[in-house]
Amino acid sequence: MGLLALSHLTTHAQVKASLVAATVAVEAGHPLTVALKLEHQAGWHTYWINAGTGYPTTLTWTLPAGWTASELRWPAPKTIVDATGHVTGQGYDGVVYLPVTLTPPAGLAAGSSVTLQAQAAWLMCHDTCVPGESPVALTLPVSVANAEPDPVHGASIARSLAALPVIDQNLKVSATFSGETVTLRVSGLPRSKEGEAPAWWFFPQDETVAYDQPQVLKIETDGTLAFTLVHPAGTALPASGRLLGVLRASASARVDDSAAKQVPAFQIDVPLTPATAAATQHTAAAPAGLLATLPLAFIGGLILNLMPCVFPVLGLKIMGFVNQAGADRKKITLHGLTFTAGVLSSFWTLAAALAVLRAGGGELGWGFQLQSPPFVFGLAAVMLVFALSMSGVCEFGGSVMGAGAGLQMQSGYRGSFFTGVLATVVATPCSAPFLAPALGVALVMPMVQAFMVFTTIAIGLSTPYLLLSVFPQAVRLLPRPGAWMETFKQAMAFPLYATAGYLIWVLSAQTSESGSLMVIFGLTLIAMATWLYGRYATPGAKPLARRIGVFGGLLLLGAGVFLGWPRAKSAGDLEWETWSPARVAELQAAGKPVYVDFTARWCATCQANKKVVFGSAEVRRRFKELGVVILRGDWTNRDALITAELARWNRSAVPFNLVYRAGVTEPLPLPELLTPGMVLNAFEGQ
Repeated sequence: MGLLALSHLTTHAQVKASLVAATVAVEAGHPLTVALKLEHQAGWHTYWINAGTGYPTTLTWTLPAGWTASELRWPAPKTIVDATGHVTGQGYDGVVYLPVTLTPPAGLAAGSSVTLQAQAAWLMCHDTCVPGESPVALTLPVSVANAEPDPVHGASIARSLAALPVIDQNLKVSATFSGETVTLRVSGLPRSKEGEAPAWWFFPQDETVAYDQPQVLKIETDGTLAFTLVHPAGTALPASGRLLGVLRASASARVDDSAAKQVPAFQIDVPLTPATAAATQHTAAAPAGLLATLPLAFIGGLILNLMPCVFPVLGLKIMGFVNQAGADRKKITLHGLTFTAGVLSSFWTLAAALAVLRAGGGELGWGFQLQSPPFVFGLAAVMLVFALSMSGVCEFGGSVMGAGAGLQMQSGYRGSFFTGVLATVVATPCSAPFLAPALGVALVMPMVQAFMVFTTIAIGLSTPYLLLSVFPQAVRLLPRPGAWMETFKQAMAFPLYATAGYLIWVLSAQTSESGSLMVIFGLTLIAMATWLYGRYATPGAKPLARRIGVFGGLLLLGAGVFLGWPRAKSAGDLEWETWSPARVAELQAAGKPVYVDFTARWCATCQANKKVVFGSAEVRRRFKELGVVILRGDWTNRDALITAELARWNRSAVPFNLVYRAGVTEPLPLPELLTPGMVLNAFEGQ
């Protein structure tokens, strides 16, 4: 939004504010409609009640005794778009009237006059943003007769009142949410003269829906408009449990609205409920019943074997087949059945967990366990250890890898079972053709039917392995054991490394920036534990070496788990916001103290400063007491705005930190190396 002027102005060429009335006089004993008139120069705009990156216009009254004022009434806004095409807010341009209803006291003397005064404040933006304020006043005579409309402003205020969003009882409106998606469905909206639905846009009144994200509009067969909206990640749903906002047709749509002849706008205020089975019924791809779902479930489970998420386990299966070549047919069949039992028991466990949590009111989906950061971390650690083992860093034996041959055949059954479990675990991030509609129905079916669908998916997933174990002739088509097996085993380690990397990426979205770094350090220690075990606890090693390998490995493993374990966010944690000149100006105008941290991920000193300062409970407590808002300017990638701000302070590197004390215009720059006391003293003015 460009650089921001931080000082308040009382006269403005960009936006002119005035207080105007709908009538030429105050009518004794009747409410009076006035309006704050804002005249914007071309290219400039001010903001709506949910401003986005700015802040809304306010009007603070100084009224004669006995007078009362309503809140500002907001006409439907427009989206504010910057030069790059990004939506930056919701507001107004041109000339806008913001109506207010004033109620006079009883017994006003006819023939007298009354002066109404207020202080208007706003944020006006173009390429730059300027906080503006201006006193506004209006003097009107008191009349006993019907007051005439004001010849200059009366018609404009009337049009503004007619354009206010209305609650239409004829509309059928519902809103549901699932994860980060909010679905708004509206039927009964007016159509254009040509009979086509205009392009509608939903303006959210709070943070339930992201104002700056795309909105997908779908017209259903019955004419209902279904809006797919984005709920910002990391924000809570409203305590009221309602979706609030304004639904407005685009200004270019020729809508048949003969009453007001305005672009129609409707106030939306509906309960926001979790998506239910009823919503699923609107999906055209959903199968009609259980008999139609089971074949899809089987085919989907079969195709899962070819999906990237299951591919890392494919190497374990193939190694098992090759090692079993020439073995007793009965034992090979038992391995296949044991693997199938592992897959089935895992799917049944998933189905049971879904049933229990769904009965408690939870809205869950396929792969729900991957929404748990500790589970994702544990799975990443398992993938990493398996990959290191296949790379030759250590050897855990055939029982773990599912080889199962010779003297280790007995433990190999456990290996086959565990391989089936692992195949299920890594399959859950994926879907496959035919599987998605089957899962969509299973997740809302009665418990018994859902178990049948999950069982069928499990059978589909394990069928290739089971067939190869039951028909040993097919196993003979595989190459005989030989030196190539070691090369193949090491090559199959790389998909496991890729899976571990993918899971770390998932964790980066579930934890904080510092938490992601601790995950990487924790997995590094787990890798060291694996190496130490493989280096010293090898078969035939001396007792001392084995003790070093086992106990040293366990120590490093415990340290790695402790360091990398994703922790729940503390209630005392502070919430970082993205730095921008507009946000600084907004907070200063509101009298808030501000802490700005210009940082970068590649800056080790920056990370150390954050750990030292915000790792202090005293800093977090004091910031909460003072109401300090913390802003982060991330310079990890080149950012022209941050570069310009650093240059303004004759700086060319990070870390760089600024302290804005409440009521003080100029910020205080801090040294490169920080301590908790240094930061707190800056806010205390010491």
